Amino acid sequence: MERNSSVVMEGGVGRLSGAALKRPQITDALTRTFFEEWASVGYSALSLDAVARKAGVGKAALYRRWRSKPDMARDLVLQLSATVPGLIESGDQGSLEADLYAMGLAGRRLMRHPLVRRIVPDLYAAIGREPALAAAMRPSEMAREKKVKTLIDRAVARGELPANVDRRAATDLFIGPLYWRLVVLGERCDRRQIARLAHMTAAAIIAA
Repeated sequence: MERNSSVVMEGGVGRLSGAALKRPQITDALTRTFFEEWASVGYSALSLDAVARKAGVGKAALYRRWRSKPDMARDLVLQLSATVPGLIESGDQGSLEADLYAMGLAGRRLMRHPLVRRIVPDLYAAIGREPALAAAMRPSEMAREKKVKTLIDRAVARGELPANVDRRAATDLFIGPLYWRLVVLGERCDRRQIARLAHMTAAAIIAA
């Protein structure tokens, strides 16, 4: 039996303490089963009781690690993102176009991950129907927005963009086409295509 374990919130992500930390194989089984169930039945129909049963562990073990389905989804999606190479801030590339290109390469690495391609479309569909999930995912959305804001702020500091540039629209101009091609259509997007997209997006943002 697992006893005296708790979840400590650190930076918005559940961090295990106590006995639960000593049983990573249980956490791994729950994580794997959660994603399998999500990909199979969708977030709305996903049951944590079913996840625990199919993972071969007791419900108490799951609830010691995650307090709710939205909490578990947020934590595991953040962990999944962290495992994809190249998503760390790439730093100043010297120009808006070069920064957009670097962001495009990082986005491609994330969106080509097999699990991401299977669950992300359902995730965003579920957010519109599940207020608790929307609230749980908001910290990761804010982190993404902060990274893009940093990129735009650099362009403003260089004199490439005016200070009042619409940062959200600039983000949508780039991320939207990349997401559509890779996740919705399931097509490839090589470096040449990302470079072209970065060039066109930078030109559109500057012209606006």
